[in-house]
Amino acid sequence: MKSAVSLLRNRFGFARLHAKASPLERFGLEHLRGNPLEQIKSVYNSDFYIPKCRFMQYVRAGDTDKRLGMVSENGSKMIELSGKTCAAPDMISFIHQKYCMKSLMESAKYMDVEDVKPDLRLLPPIDSPGKIIGVGCNYYDSCNERNMKVPKAPEFFVKFGTSITGALDNIRAHQIAKRIDYGCELAVVIGKKCRHVSRVAAMSCVFGYMIAQDINARDWNVFLGGQTMLGKSLDTFCPLGPIIVHKSHVPDVNNLWIKTIVNGEERQCGNTKNMIFKIDYLIHRLSQFMTLCPGDIILTGTPAGAGAYRNPSSYLKPGDMVESEIQKLGKMRNKVVNPYF
Repeated sequence: MKSAVSLLRNRFGFARLHAKASPLERFGLEHLRGNPLEQIKSVYNSDFYIPKCRFMQYVRAGDTDKRLGMVSENGSKMIELSGKTCAAPDMISFIHQKYCMKSLMESAKYMDVEDVKPDLRLLPPIDSPGKIIGVGCNYYDSCNERNMKVPKAPEFFVKFGTSITGALDNIRAHQIAKRIDYGCELAVVIGKKCRHVSRVAAMSCVFGYMIAQDINARDWNVFLGGQTMLGKSLDTFCPLGPIIVHKSHVPDVNNLWIKTIVNGEERQCGNTKNMIFKIDYLIHRLSQFMTLCPGDIILTGTPAGAGAYRNPSSYLKPGDMVESEIQKLGKMRNKVVNPYF
């Protein structure tokens, strides 16, 4: 997990910060020179080095136990919560514990801060959610590129937990899927059980946010009978990570940049302000039909630039490198491999 540190950084919109280049060779990423993978050095804000409510699940080298920790905004420092506090070792159980984030940050002042080791194995921030619910065509620019009218109501779909993989893990190009597409999405993590919640109260049900890639077999979604569930739920078709950032550290979730880069080429560049149905409405709408539970995940849609709507179409194939990035939430880097790798 040599490049874990570079993925964990809060990397967009660094007012008052300047960048200092770091040796990409250290992470085996010298071929990505010129991309924004530089070490960030804080000039005015020492808090940039303090682990905050940016939660990760991980395994230490030579160990098999899953652990929970907090990481700093520059991705270089961490505090282990599980084993050192009363915090559960997995994210969903931790959410159920209903920690007060202000109290946790106060307690963190007295905890041991350590470097994020290069051999730390980063896990998906959540690996067994009760639900993964997505919404289709939820960005204005996405509707434009598809020549579709703006929908009057959100159209939902599901993915299954077995499709989850980590921020540095491989995406398998299954032989049954011939047209594999990408779509970077803001993922909402539910923080408390809710049913029939009003739109005004909906955001109080959110725990935090992370990055998701909605990998998608377009041939099954469209050309082979509209099998959306099958096309979206193949194993490894839901990369998540690298961390969950608590909502208190994302002051304006409706104004975050989203990017997808494939093999060094920028394919998607959008902003959450262009969502058609905002997060509060999605939670309100879903809660009219079902109970949302702690750890449930809502994928909020993807901006324009998906491979199916490029001219010519451009689908993923073994050997491709997919980089997904959202402002304040870090970055994922997933390689597409053959299904037997």
